[in-house]
Amino acid sequence: MTTVADPRAAASRLVARTRGLELPPGGRPDLIGAAGQSGLLWSSAGSGFAGRGTALRLELPDGLVDPEGTRIVTEALGAIGGPSATGAGPVALGALPFDRAAPGELVVPSALLAFDGTRAWITTVSDRDDSSGTEHAESLAGDLVTAALRSSGAERRWPDAPDGFELRSSRPHREWVAAVAEAVEAVERGELDKVVLARRVEVLANAPLPTGQILERLAALYPTCMLFRVGSFLGASPELLVSRRAATVTSHPLAGTVARSGDAAADRALVEGLLASSKDRAEHAFVVEDLRSRLSPWCCELEVPDRPSVLELRNVSHLGTRLTGRLAAGSAGPSALQLAAALHPTPAVAGSPTDAATRYIASVEGLDRGCYAGPVGWMDASGDGEWAIGIRSAVVEGSRAELFAGVGVVAGSDPMAELAETQLKLQALLAAVVRP
Repeated sequence: MTTVADPRAAASRLVARTRGLELPPGGRPDLIGAAGQSGLLWSSAGSGFAGRGTALRLELPDGLVDPEGTRIVTEALGAIGGPSATGAGPVALGALPFDRAAPGELVVPSALLAFDGTRAWITTVSDRDDSSGTEHAESLAGDLVTAALRSSGAERRWPDAPDGFELRSSRPHREWVAAVAEAVEAVERGELDKVVLARRVEVLANAPLPTGQILERLAALYPTCMLFRVGSFLGASPELLVSRRAATVTSHPLAGTVARSGDAAADRALVEGLLASSKDRAEHAFVVEDLRSRLSPWCCELEVPDRPSVLELRNVSHLGTRLTGRLAAGSAGPSALQLAAALHPTPAVAGSPTDAATRYIASVEGLDRGCYAGPVGWMDASGDGEWAIGIRSAVVEGSRAELFAGVGVVAGSDPMAELAETQLKLQALLAAVVRP
């Protein structure tokens, strides 16, 4: 493992070795099983990565506010020898703080299993002159393959789960509701158009929480979401901040939420009400217009639908709009990480105007968001990558978990309704973490 202020020199001593992994006919690797209890995991739309070990840490000492830092990350990945096709060769994964100026880091795993929906391959990264390091990376790769290709129908083996839990809200409901009411007044005075306020709930268990099993449950409950674990931060996010594949750029912001009842007719009525809600449509429009303005300078083409669609999850439905663009020709273009830095934070997780909203959050929210609502994802040496917004997420350490949920406050917001919305959103993680 190497940690330096400027990682490019260390990266130049590393080499990536990639080989194909043969899968049984119609088979797919078990990424959750391969990542195990502590490995890196990213899974999205049937493809993804599972990683173990650390070949290189790519630090962002000034967070996302310093463009030099994101550029150095791209150059460091490019300095590692070996293949650099999309998803092959060295890949960096990371969960970055909500606070743009807070230090962050990405990790290049020593061994990485990648799957694109059809093909699988293994990449190891180690010092080209260190035979013991190469052997260690190969050993980790062997563990990945063994876990990923377990026999069909075989159950993953997780540690015994706790059977006793205590829940604590970091702030009494009445205080949080009062803070929302004050935020509504600030909006109605014209200080803000929108502000996102979050809550934190702590879960204390009587035994260590099995993070692999939590991810397994999240995958079953929310199969269309982006599943991730980086260090102690894990979750299943429905919201794509940005992806880059060659010249194609995509973002899928969400804003505007309604509960799902499980009854088809009732849910249709709820969705129709969501689409007709002037409050929710206004909240969604803030997000879409902000992303349009931030992506436009990078793109020669940008398609933005006139009306939002509805993303239906197990417990809630969201208004969503998929923006698709094409990067301007004539240069290498921004990397996926540079695009994430340009877009974060969106009004979906901060508010509008963004700077005023983030200042307001810092003054009234009363908690450190950490990586909650920050970018989480990956980037390869070509600059391609995918970054979700780290919502529907938790920090899990030992027998303790911190769960987060936020809501967008606009003119006309009902504080009690916003509290209920946070409770709905918290159910996504509580259903996976708490199993008495």
